[in-house]
Amino acid sequence: MLLVDTGVYIGTAADLNDRQALEAASVTHVLSVDSADPALLLPPDGKLLRKWIDVLDEATSDLLSHMDACCVFIEEAVKGGGAALVHCQAGRSRSATIVTAYLMKRYQLGFTEAYNRLKGLKQDVQVNSGFEEQLHLYEAMHCEVDTSSSSYKQYRLQKITEKYPELQQGLAQLPREIFACDPANSSSSELSYRCRKCRRTLFRGSSVLSHAVGEGASAFSHKKPSNLTGEVQCTSYFVEPVQWMEPALLGVMNGQLLCPKCRSKLGSFSWCGDQCSCGRWVTPAFQLHRNRVDEIRQLHVSK
Repeated sequence: MLLVDTGVYIGTAADLNDRQALEAASVTHVLSVDSADPALLLPPDGKLLRKWIDVLDEATSDLLSHMDACCVFIEEAVKGGGAALVHCQAGRSRSATIVTAYLMKRYQLGFTEAYNRLKGLKQDVQVNSGFEEQLHLYEAMHCEVDTSSSSYKQYRLQKITEKYPELQQGLAQLPREIFACDPANSSSSELSYRCRKCRRTLFRGSSVLSHAVGEGASAFSHKKPSNLTGEVQCTSYFVEPVQWMEPALLGVMNGQLLCPKCRSKLGSFSWCGDQCSCGRWVTPAFQLHRNRVDEIRQLHVSK
């Protein structure tokens, strides 16, 4: 194992067997980022505090959701006068991802600077492409996972999309936390959107997932004549799933989204993604056409 910062070591699963080295380094906390349960490798006396993140070293694996908790665990060791060993199987990708996140948060560094600092100390570290993207997103969220941010919601949906074959076969269930609360069941002063036909509230402004504007007509050149021109605009709202959508989403890859009250067609969804009218691909896509809903703003009138 290698000291990479005050009270922080990075290592491999084999380092858990070296009790003498652990004691010499004053290791009090062991953070295991591995698919194998480290319990059998740890000393049986129970003196070490441990945290296990069960994750494979694959680009589709999720470490972003655990970064804040891991940083807190490491910080507890350092502030308590001890040390934390962060390890995976080989000490190159998963553990390096968490240590990089810690350096980013601890010293308010960007991904590149923190990662280069770690590579300067341990040249064989190499986080996989998926973890690198997650670290960039962690940086964009100012090193604090914000579950209410549009970027994080899109990230969570993309992770679910990668596992959708399991969901479709009934081997897993859609996580409840991906669904926004049905706004028809609660009151709020937040911007909301209603069905144009029956006035049923469908979603709130915080559920809209923004995307970069696409290339317009040129993005559809494979479908239409290449000399098309026109203003680039989005004719649909792309949103996070809302509770009333759940029955329509289960067990199928795509389909229509109907108003839960009047059953008029509002839009469509596709776990494989769909192309916005602006030309941008959005994956997965839950889109409601702007001409089928009305934007409702609360007016505050002073007496």
